[in-house]
Amino acid sequence: MTIDVLDLIAEKGGNPELVRESQRKRGESVELVDEVIGMYAAWVKSEYELNQNNKRVNALQKEITAKKKAKEDAGDLLQQKSELDKEIVEHKKKVAEAEAAMRAKGATIGNVVGPRVPVSQTEDDNAVLRTWHPDGPNGEVNQRTDILPHHEVMLRLDMIDLERGAKVAGHRGFYLTNDGVDLNQALINYGLDFLRKKEYKKIQPPFFMRKDMMAKTAQLDQFDEELYKVTGDEDDKYLIATSEQPISALHSDEWFEAPEKQLPIRYAGYSTCFRKEAGSHGKDTWGIFRIHQFEKVEQFCITEPEKSWDMFDSMVATSEEFYQSLGLPYRVVAIVSGALNLAAAQKYDLEAWFPFQGAYKELVSTSNCTDYQARRLEVRCGMKKPGEARKVYVHMLNGTLTATERSLCCIVENWQTPEGLTIPPPLRPYMQGREFLPWVKELPKTLQKKKQ
Repeated sequence: MTIDVLDLIAEKGGNPELVRESQRKRGESVELVDEVIGMYAAWVKSEYELNQNNKRVNALQKEITAKKKAKEDAGDLLQQKSELDKEIVEHKKKVAEAEAAMRAKGATIGNVVGPRVPVSQTEDDNAVLRTWHPDGPNGEVNQRTDILPHHEVMLRLDMIDLERGAKVAGHRGFYLTNDGVDLNQALINYGLDFLRKKEYKKIQPPFFMRKDMMAKTAQLDQFDEELYKVTGDEDDKYLIATSEQPISALHSDEWFEAPEKQLPIRYAGYSTCFRKEAGSHGKDTWGIFRIHQFEKVEQFCITEPEKSWDMFDSMVATSEEFYQSLGLPYRVVAIVSGALNLAAAQKYDLEAWFPFQGAYKELVSTSNCTDYQARRLEVRCGMKKPGEARKVYVHMLNGTLTATERSLCCIVENWQTPEGLTIPPPLRPYMQGREFLPWVKELPKTLQKKKQ
């Protein structure tokens, strides 16, 4: 279960209409809420009947003991108890199955949508919250036809080899070469150092997870649409699509008993990520913008429940500061309710400007998952207070700082000159102090012909 089932039960202090309304906002099944409520009632009834049978067994046992002490025949009572014991064994199975079915069904209900989320089923209604431009408040973004698209910049700088990458790895395979390797590493190291200065703890997690652990942090549809399965000598495992997945599981089955001292925790996750990226995305398939394997620096934060929204705003501000330092024009967008994944109560994207394409493209997604992930992973928060009937869980938040190959696409498209590429100032210390990379080759003849 990833929402609290008691949130659906009015008699237990829940507000089922709040969850129904959240489902409406998502464009998901409202009837699902009532199905789970019905399953909960059936489970509670069955568990009550089981408890009654256990009481009957206890009563019979007392009678049997009394008769044996009195040296009387207890054969009939022993027969009744034997039959009842068999019933209880079967009843226990049914109760467990009813609970498992209820929780599995409940896991398909989305997190309660946050109050600041635009309500719509189309991403055309994503709300632009603010924009930023290196030239200041009056700076404007414009499409430019006198420059190269990002993949052609990289080809002219001999940063990538797409043709041989596809030959060896298949569709969207690639090699980073020469300064492509250096710039990618520069972004990784700059991103990690940037977060470290903001009291984030660097962490490099496993790149694959056991299926049972992945199932606690990834949606079921991700298994087929996004995740690569790895078969080996042991149990099957899944390659991670983001370091959020293994970092969220890091503290599974743990209890932050003194959250005021132990929280928040800010992790700067670094990993290679693997995604199937099924389907065609037009210009997004150019170069290394949308690929199956990439590096990413991730923000992952754990907070007390009442402090997660402040942390959300802080994480978004951190991402903005990072891209401002790289001089990339961007806008911050609030994602509509119908486009949220099940775990997210709210999501903001940072979309940076690609001048050749004349479009904003997503570089960052930041989500507050509140206690949705923590409940399934059983990451508890604080000691129970007098009168509290429910467990309290930490809140978990995740946000991209940089998916480095995609960020490189934006950097080279914005920082190119007629002679090559100016390296953004923050990356120069990680590039042996170099400030500029000149063209080293012409475009392949196939691309030159397309331009003519």
